[in-house]
Amino acid sequence: MFAEIPSYLPWALTVVALSLVLVQGLLLGRQVRSLKASLKERCDILGRELHATTSGSMGVGQRLVACERQLHELRNTMDEMRQNDPLRISYDEASRLVDLGADIDDLMNTCGISRPEAELVSALRKRQAA
Repeated sequence: MFAEIPSYLPWALTVVALSLVLVQGLLLGRQVRSLKASLKERCDILGRELHATTSGSMGVGQRLVACERQLHELRNTMDEMRQNDPLRISYDEASRLVDLGADIDDLMNTCGISRPEAELVSALRKRQAA
């Protein structure tokens, strides 16, 4: 039975097997090149998106720093205005005088506030003291 197999058959099968391996190698090489190109394209796209996101976040960060600086300046200005407010000084002085026992007429004359304001300051201080 084996005597009937021609001597070139093993060589032919080897050539066919090697040809199939070569074809498969070429196909896989083509597929690898395609995947490599696709991966490079995706990496480039992600790189551009990352750059855009980074630039945007840096811009937002700079605007946030500017807003914080303005807020700090506004707070300082408000503190200065509160400290230099003549009405606040009058009310602070009136409150101190009420603690010392001054009456409403004394508050009006000393601090330059109206009767209702003097009555209000007096009532508030007495209520706080109670």
